[in-house]
Amino acid sequence: MEQNAAQTVAVRALGWLAGDDELWDVFLGSTGASVADVKSGVGDPAFLGSVLDFLMMDDAWVMRACEGLSLPNETLLRARQALPGGMEYSWT
Repeated sequence: MEQNAAQTVAVRALGWLAGDDELWDVFLGSTGASVADVKSGVGDPAFLGSVLDFLMMDDAWVMRACEGLSLPNETLLRARQALPGGMEYSWT
């Protein structure tokens, strides 16, 4: 996946996340981001990668997001790999 397409997927995922009140609060609380931070980060590929990192922490979140966005479940991973830091693996 090319970076532009990955950013589009991540922005769509962010929109889906913002529409899920319970998960949105978890995202803001766990990242320490404010709504203003999110608004300013929409154009930042690294920030968008962190949105996908958050969603990929739980398989159920991935499946819910992909279902809500009408995307195959592997799309978030492929998008994450195309954004900064996405090819770095941490097995800890």
